[in-house]
Amino acid sequence: MGTILTAILIMTGLGAFFGAGLAIANKFLKVEEDPRLDIIEGMLPGSNCGACGEAGCRAFAESLLGGRNKPSGCTVNSPEGVERVANFLGVDAGAAEKRVARLHCAGGLGQARQIAEYEGWGNCGAAHLVGGGGKGCSWGCLGLADCEAACDFDAITMNGQRLPVVDPDRCTACGDCVEACPRGLFELMPIGHNLVVQCKAPLEGDEARAVCSVACDACGRCAQDAAPGLITMANNLPVVDYSAGGPARPEATFRCPTGAIRWIEGQQFKTVRLVQLTTDGREG
Repeated sequence: MGTILTAILIMTGLGAFFGAGLAIANKFLKVEEDPRLDIIEGMLPGSNCGACGEAGCRAFAESLLGGRNKPSGCTVNSPEGVERVANFLGVDAGAAEKRVARLHCAGGLGQARQIAEYEGWGNCGAAHLVGGGGKGCSWGCLGLADCEAACDFDAITMNGQRLPVVDPDRCTACGDCVEACPRGLFELMPIGHNLVVQCKAPLEGDEARAVCSVACDACGRCAQDAAPGLITMANNLPVVDYSAGGPARPEATFRCPTGAIRWIEGQQFKTVRLVQLTTDGREG
């Protein structure tokens, strides 16, 4: 009995000792939180999407107070919201272009060749491991909506061709769809990057068209028609380099024989038809 009592007294003493130590440490080492932090956090969208590069809205608010970010770094916030934060802090709002997720595939039902019927666990990850889900193109969208399920902001819906459609107004560029797609078909791009390559199949010519009617056949016409250096061909696919300096224009898409490279504004792809005129002004 005495041994038990001794043990209890020792544990009680240790608890009191360490408790007092923590109280003293808290008094002298406590970091005072900026009272503006809660106010700034309340001005942010509260989506905690991570598109700003921080762990969430509170972390972004802390980065604003620390001068590591500008209010415009939150591309989910409205222009008015960004301005309110900037005015509250008395800093320049900065400039940051909204980014959205873009899909590098246009081969839905009716375009991509189907070589087998997939029957199994209904998600892209599983289908990718089991014979590619029955799709003839080993690089294209599997259409089982892993990206739609992963999006917490309802920015992705599947269309009638079983291809995901991104709503740029809802998209926060959080990157969840990028991680969810087993074929790496999503890319986060500035919304002003209008030229989008909708194919990832490294094939060419008849071999490419045999698996999908909208596959890039590596003809290189887009690179020829774009501003110098803007588009180069790599691994039989066009690569758009916006840092090359040349203006991006829809003319680069005009001669694409399959529509694998497109001009996009917001969420709408623009299909442009070339019209040849005869010498008397009639369509030829």
